[in-house]
Formats: sequence, structure tokens, C-alpha cells
Amino acid sequence: MAELAVRADGALAGAKIGILIESDYFEPEIFYYQRRFAEEGAEVHFLTRLWGQDQLTFTGHEWKIPFVATETFENIDDDELRSYDVLIVPSGMVSDRLRYTEDVTRTPPATEFLRRAFDEPSVLKGIICHGLWLVAPAPELVRGRKVVVHNNLIGDARNMGAEYVDQDVVHDGADLITGRTGMHAHLFARAIIDTLLERRGGRR
Repeated sequence: MAELAVRADGALAGAKIGILIESDYFEPEIFYYQRRFAEEGAEVHFLTRLWGQDQLTFTGHEWKIPFVATETFENIDDDELRSYDVLIVPSGMVSDRLRYTEDVTRTPPATEFLRRAFDEPSVLKGIICHGLWLVAPAPELVRGRKVVVHNNLIGDARNMGAEYVDQDVVHDGADLITGRTGMHAHLFARAIIDTLLERRGGRR
């Protein structure tokens, strides 16, 4: 994807947002994040497993639009992880593809990365729609927490011990925001932006 200009004078100037990416991503959602967060001045980083490659090209779910990914979460240490203000697990099949593990006795690398993010209260976690699939290998991450998911995953959420809430966007505590579907990405992004602004001590 072409680089987009980031507003240096935006309300979230200096904020760093990581978004997981893989094939079968939902194009309207991903393209919206790419532009909306940049409009607020935030840096947007699309993170994936590169499997030793310099880059990988993924295709979207709706129109097979190519997306060239060049950043990986595989070598991110704790200090770099803490440099992110937000980590987003998007909708579509991204989470299902990323929860693959070549060693079935070990937690998938992407889930382990998400687990580390949950260990950092300063990192706001955003999970939308089918993104909760990435939590399945580590259900304790959402056990007892309020979430909303795609209607098809309500049973999954409850089996993970989460409390399903029938709202388009749900806040739980200070560091978890969930969204119903990719079609609610605008509301989900708005909640993330507002939460970051509140953390900075300001409001729109």
C-alpha cells in the first residue's frame, strides 16, 4: 500500500498504532484505519509474520486487493512493544490465518505477541469481529471480561469465559475495546481515538 501523509498537527501526533494483517483482510476496514488514524496524526504500522522474507503480499477478502506488508511482530522486544499505544486485531480471516502454529505444542506466535500486549496495561488492545479467534489459544486473556464479537462467535466468546455484551462497541477496563463487525470499524476507531485522547488528558 502507498504511504499516506500523517498530520503532524493531529490530536494524536506521536501516537503509534499497530494493526495485525494477513490475507483475507476486510478491505473497507483496513483502508479506513489506514486513513482515519493518519488523519489524527498517528503512525500506523501493519504487523504480520514475514517468515524470513523482506515483505509479503496479502490479498483482501472482498476484492482481492493486494496489500504489501513489510513489518513483522516476530522480533519486537518488550521495549518496542511498549512504544505502541494501540494494538488492533482486525476482522475477516486475519486472526484465523495468524493463529496458525507449525508446532501444535506451542502457542501460535501471533497469540503469544497478543498475550505480551495484554501484559502491558499501557497498550490499548482493540479486537473486532472475528479477531477474537486469535485469543482462542489463550482464553484467559478475556476470561471475565466484557466483549462484543460477530454473532457467529458469541458461543466462542462465552466458551472463553468472556461476558458477551450486545453492543456495537464495548469498553472493558482501561485497556480493552471490542467491536461487533468490520462494518462497525468507524465506531470502533472512534472509540480508540477517544480513549487515546482521554489518556492524553484531552477531549474533542
